[in-house]
Amino acid sequence: MFARLSTHQGEPIEAEVDLAAGSALPIEQLRGSAGFCGVYFLADRASGRTLTLTLWEDEAALRDSEATATRIRKESDQRERTVTLSVERFEVGFADLAQG
Repeated sequence: MFARLSTHQGEPIEAEVDLAAGSALPIEQLRGSAGFCGVYFLADRASGRTLTLTLWEDEAALRDSEATATRIRKESDQRERTVTLSVERFEVGFADLAQG
């Protein structure tokens, strides 16, 4: 499994903002990508820093999703008034998530 981690900076996020409802990520576009395994959206409300972690079946799927990911980042930055600080790619060593 492989992952892409994008770091964004924006204004502090108000406590009453529902991060799930206001997500800048068009999940349906990601789900339609071959090899897509999942996504996490992380936010530090106080600083306005957010991270998006997408998970991919293999390195080829990660590579094949680059153009879509770049477009989504640009659209999201414009809409949410954020700046992409970095985009990193990793191989996932292991994952252990509790079911529930």
